[in-house]
Amino acid sequence: MAFDSTPSYIATEALKQAVNAAVTLERPLLIKGEPGTGKTLLAEELARSLDTALITWHIKSSTKAAQGLYEYDAVSRLRDSQLGIEGVENVANYIRPGKLWQAFRADKRVVLLIDEIDKADIEFPNDLLQELDRMEFHVYETGETVRAEQRPIIVITSNNEKELPDAFLRRCFFHYIDFPDRETLQAIVDVHFPGIAPRLVSEALNVFFELREAPGLKKKPSTSELVDWLKLLMSDELSRDALYHRDPAKTLPPLAGALVKNEQDTHLLERLAFMMRRAGR
Repeated sequence: MAFDSTPSYIATEALKQAVNAAVTLERPLLIKGEPGTGKTLLAEELARSLDTALITWHIKSSTKAAQGLYEYDAVSRLRDSQLGIEGVENVANYIRPGKLWQAFRADKRVVLLIDEIDKADIEFPNDLLQELDRMEFHVYETGETVRAEQRPIIVITSNNEKELPDAFLRRCFFHYIDFPDRETLQAIVDVHFPGIAPRLVSEALNVFFELREAPGLKKKPSTSELVDWLKLLMSDELSRDALYHRDPAKTLPPLAGALVKNEQDTHLLERLAFMMRRAGR
């Protein structure tokens, strides 16, 4: 198996090598990068390219590692016992398989995405070390051991909100998705909008990189936001004309709300434009 770009996903050579290395080593692939650089989409495209299922485990601040294995619904069992419901004596009826269980017991090799692992408690990654190493875990309520019938390809994403433990990092193959350069962004735009006017892309990319390079910007616009912005510009002729004839010292880009997502950055860009006007007098 060799992962490559797909009709809907542009992968750099470094990213292709990282995916293929992780698969060869049978290690989880830990992906970091700015929001909007395609970390989650990578797992989706990898599963599609392999013609297999994608099992996604979205991590929240309240998520516990044990939930990925299974959950024992003791409350339902107690309620059913009080109601005299048949089958209550079989504890297996109250075991709810988690995402790892589903991936381990799949009929064919699947892609398991553990999305935004850094949102969970700091101990969360360490609590999964043994299960990800051995590809098995024990169900104490039933005495059963769940083993991976086909070792899943594991993709783990992180937005770097907190540091991950060294013991966990040692077990992963790591790759940081650098923000795309202009040529790569052009290719991504071509994938999403075949036949888009070259002038529109050129002007939009000029403004996009100009915004990203603005000093002091709290949240830089991402690739996904560029795609949204271009979609809006393509559907609004007046906004396109405003983009073509825009004076950076006088106004924000048209439909700037697709790129600038908080009032601090809006005020910052307005101040920068004001300073440019003063300097030009």
